[in-house]
Amino acid sequence: MNDSLRWLAVGLGAGRERFLVRRLASFERLRFVSLLDQNPAIPMQKLQDIQRAMELLSTCQGPAKNIDEATKHKYQFWDTQPVPKLNEVVTTHGPIEPDKENIRQEPYSLPQGFMWDTLDLSNAEVLKELYTLLNENYVEDDDNMFRFDYSPNFLKWALRPPGWLPHWHCGVRVSSNKKLVCFISAIPANIHIYDTSKKMVEINFLCVHKKLRAKRVAPVLIREITRRVNLEGTFQAVYTAGVVLPKPVATCRYWHRSLNPRKLVEVKFSHLSRNMTLQRTMKLYRLPDTTKAPGLRPMEKKDVKQVTALLEKYLKQFHLAPIMGEEEVSHWFLPQENIIDTYVVEGPGGVLTDFTSFYTLPSTVMHHPVHKSLKAAYSFYTVHTETPLMDLMNDALILARQKGFDVFNALDLMENKTFLEKLKFGIGDGNLQYYLYNWKCPPMEPEKVRLVGKCD
Repeated sequence: MNDSLRWLAVGLGAGRERFLVRRLASFERLRFVSLLDQNPAIPMQKLQDIQRAMELLSTCQGPAKNIDEATKHKYQFWDTQPVPKLNEVVTTHGPIEPDKENIRQEPYSLPQGFMWDTLDLSNAEVLKELYTLLNENYVEDDDNMFRFDYSPNFLKWALRPPGWLPHWHCGVRVSSNKKLVCFISAIPANIHIYDTSKKMVEINFLCVHKKLRAKRVAPVLIREITRRVNLEGTFQAVYTAGVVLPKPVATCRYWHRSLNPRKLVEVKFSHLSRNMTLQRTMKLYRLPDTTKAPGLRPMEKKDVKQVTALLEKYLKQFHLAPIMGEEEVSHWFLPQENIIDTYVVEGPGGVLTDFTSFYTLPSTVMHHPVHKSLKAAYSFYTVHTETPLMDLMNDALILARQKGFDVFNALDLMENKTFLEKLKFGIGDGNLQYYLYNWKCPPMEPEKVRLVGKCD
């Protein structure tokens, strides 16, 4: 979800940035030595100032992408929050701090020239402003070649589930011209964690305009959404990030299944393997024209009760999973064009035995002369009781290809590892970290995670 929060990773291109910093720092050290040789009489205070600037430059860090990088990181903000430390061994379950009785009533202070605004997403102009902010400033890959492109209707689906509250759509505007420059949101969620069921929120879509990222607005946004959530009597949250923060409860890896190999190669999303031609690659990823599972059809409103029962029974075997009633299932799973697709398998007597679903999240293709968008399907929730999981997921790939998707993405959570390689998914280079706010529990393997975000 999640996918959802990629805090501080947004658009930075961390690997390349760190490489450039190291190159620049090394270059500056050489200049410093040369400067001493040429100017032996430079005052000591000046030399100390130069040296401090160089040390700052050489220790400049991008966001941590793995635990090794994270251990060298300083987390000034997160060290003040109720989350486990990175090196903490957690063996207990429960809240880190008790529920607050006295909650701050006034919003947190923003830098001068900015103001809070609760976004009314029923207003088409406001929704368009949010779309524009995310489209131009939200998550990009490390090479700045792709950026998530959430449609306005997708945003309404992701941000207005049953129980949503308007003041949890938290924006920041420039005071002078009212331009929207930051956003963070929360949605209600009931989460099953090991043996506990807890009322929480999912935090989504933390986005700061590129020109404001030096102003450290993100911590203020997090504190403010926390305050607003606390005012409603909720003190725990779940969120995801592509970077390592203190402290992940689980780490999952993205896998990608090519549906349109030619386009993926042309936009450099993927590359031809050694000794492989484009024609051989297209043949490798070719899918059947028709699905295999008998009785497979799009989900309808009449199916909500049975889908809810299938989902409830299936999710009980996982350590981290949502709890959904019929109202939530209706919202999250009933098909909406270019948002969510759900297919059920109907057996004799109208009994539903299986279902699979995927949501639509295109990405803008940056700097390409022909292709402007990459249409990606993200595996959502799949439950199988009669149809083999392999067959059900292969049918999902066929359906996605028929609907014009270029790539099908899935995490290696729950049972997905049993089909990923066999269905020709390739392992990606990005992890998705799962986090809990103000809740401790032992870490878990991806196979025990069954919580899928709507913005990853």
